[in-house]
Amino acid sequence: MFTERVRDLAHVGSVELFTPTPDESRAFFVDLMGMSESGRRGESVYLHAWDDYERFTLKLTARDRAGIGRTYVRAASPAALDRRAAEIPGRWVEDELGLGPIYLCQDPDGHDIGLYWETERFVAPKPPALKNQADRFPGRGANVRRLDHVNYLSADTPACGRFLAERLRARPTEQIVLDDGVPSAVWYTVSDKSYDLVYTNDWTGSNGRLHHVALATDTREDILRAADVCLENGIHIETGPHKHAIQQTFFLYVYEPGGNRIELCNAGARLVLAPDWEVISWTAAERAKGQAWGLKTIESFHTHGTPPATR
Repeated sequence: MFTERVRDLAHVGSVELFTPTPDESRAFFVDLMGMSESGRRGESVYLHAWDDYERFTLKLTARDRAGIGRTYVRAASPAALDRRAAEIPGRWVEDELGLGPIYLCQDPDGHDIGLYWETERFVAPKPPALKNQADRFPGRGANVRRLDHVNYLSADTPACGRFLAERLRARPTEQIVLDDGVPSAVWYTVSDKSYDLVYTNDWTGSNGRLHHVALATDTREDILRAADVCLENGIHIETGPHKHAIQQTFFLYVYEPGGNRIELCNAGARLVLAPDWEVISWTAAERAKGQAWGLKTIESFHTHGTPPATR
């Protein structure tokens, strides 16, 4: 049955990562990924990708273990923010650099999600030559352009999916369905991109863990260059560059020094323009075939998450 889409959310704005090695993690994102520092507060440093219009793209917070903090999602309007807040248990806070009132809630797995409207625009230290981009092109490392998506691990993927669909009004676009008919992974969009937020079964049954955060580069060549840059600087390359069958993403997965998995993907994202898009389902057998092309999926891709599981 067709249901008209409610577009109350605009895009995933930024994400907070915990790291036990804050200096090394900052150096990774600034020196190797091509980001810039846009602020500091307490135990956190704020980083900006060159074509992000907002104050910060990533927030690195010093903690004893790696993992994910808040994911910030911008609403489509002040009224849209109020509508989402009225349907989701949570609380209002005003405690983040560059953001106004935030409606802080949790998905069923315990991941923190902050919904907001008011935001501070990034001001470039030196104006770029092209006035329609936020900052100058960095010309170093991977030259990451923007945040692309967040992939959470979850103990109950169907429940988290219902939260996204019913509470946040996100749309599912693709999924992996096990032989018992239960989804083990689902890709959701809150924009016109084919996916913004992803839930994948956590094999340990743990709650609140991260699979990866993805940063978009301008071209595939940037990803190939990033592989060389990571090799030269002793950064662990987990797998890639390859191409996913699901969502067709060209990718490279690495571990930043704090232990969080980071995906680099090309910014030419597939778009979902059909208002009546039908979810693409992949079977367990189809998923087991691995990538569209490249090497077979490495075992750690299914087992590594942050923070480390305690079960």
